[in-house]
Amino acid sequence: MKQWKQKIKDRRVTVGVLGLGYVGLPLAREFGFAGVNVIGFDVDEKKVKTLNSGRSIIKHVPHAQVKQLVNSRRFHATTNMARLRSVDAVLICVPTPLTHNREPDMQFVVKSCETIAKYLQAGQLVVLESTTYPGTTRELMAPILESSGLKAGKDFHMAYSPEREDPGNKDFTTKTIPKVVGGLTKRCRDIACSLYNLAIVETVPVSSLEAAEAAKILENVYRCVNIAMVNELKVVFDRMGIDIWEVVKAASTKPFGFKAFYPGPGLGGHCIPIDPFYLTWRARQYGMATRFIELAGEINTDMPHYVIAKVMDALNEHEKSLKGAKVLVLGLAYKKDIDDIRESPSIELIELLRRKGAKVDYNDPYVPRTHRQREHDLKMTSKPLSARMLARYDVVLIATDHTDYDYDCIVRNAKLVVDTRNATKKAAATGKKVVMA
Repeated sequence: MKQWKQKIKDRRVTVGVLGLGYVGLPLAREFGFAGVNVIGFDVDEKKVKTLNSGRSIIKHVPHAQVKQLVNSRRFHATTNMARLRSVDAVLICVPTPLTHNREPDMQFVVKSCETIAKYLQAGQLVVLESTTYPGTTRELMAPILESSGLKAGKDFHMAYSPEREDPGNKDFTTKTIPKVVGGLTKRCRDIACSLYNLAIVETVPVSSLEAAEAAKILENVYRCVNIAMVNELKVVFDRMGIDIWEVVKAASTKPFGFKAFYPGPGLGGHCIPIDPFYLTWRARQYGMATRFIELAGEINTDMPHYVIAKVMDALNEHEKSLKGAKVLVLGLAYKKDIDDIRESPSIELIELLRRKGAKVDYNDPYVPRTHRQREHDLKMTSKPLSARMLARYDVVLIATDHTDYDYDCIVRNAKLVVDTRNATKKAAATGKKVVMA
């Protein structure tokens, strides 16, 4: 503990970040900017080469920041996992997706721990940041790491501190979002807190690993359930001829007891569509049913089908069939002004449209081409957007409300617009046919 305190005081710690994606890279940036040496680990050689050249791989970490880190020699990326021996702390930032049966897919966490175990040194700190079910760090990670011959909590330190990334949020960054920290032991927690205090504005220590794991799940269940509620109300109010967006705006004027959530074409991102089902799976092991979560998941999962039905109805009003229709989907990212397409409802919308025989293109200023994902491979490139281009399509489907889009131009030139984000609320006044979905 004395050695740790002195290293922290002198900022002589070396932090290893395992997984340089939407969570790992912003975290590495904050430690590097705080004057801490960072080694980034990733299995993707192309990603590592790009970062070491001073170029970023995600939109909300600018190229200039990566270049600054590389030039300062505070950051270096590598595929050489043997260099894990040389770091004081390893922060695991790898995906935790779901299987086809909606059960936790822990292969990336397991493989990461198996790799770390090969090079684990006495006194090192290992922290899991990936969102997961309560019990993962203690029950899954610890035995794998202890296969090294070292004892968790005695020979090396273990903690859990969930990521709280929100790409595109201009009000909060990795540095300014408080960090929940739970440790295998009190000493493990205190060491982890002292490390994060170097780069993060505030740490929030909790009593156990499981409490920290559960806190992250609660955050995402809260959002999942409330989004599902407003999505269901959108469908109900649409049938009644009531504008859900006007209703939410009016309700938001109440200064207490209400927080606004907004409807959309479905859930996207790595957290909300996935993480609540980690708790559902875990609860079943205790003989419990998570009815709110399962119902919310059912509602949110059905939203793309609702949107497609609205597209079909809108085309029908124009005496067109969806089969053979030319459809332009605006926005591939799961929310506006980012380049993240993980679990994006736009992907599902495109696949549903294709299955029904539509000829589909997309435009997204931040996603020039699609890449192969675990479940999808659209093999598409973003089409250029112009007045002439818009007029070629039978319907333009707004799936993501990027601020870069000129909605007046879209409404003025498109034959038909189906808007899932209320993006055309002002442009719709031009008199062009716009259908809200």
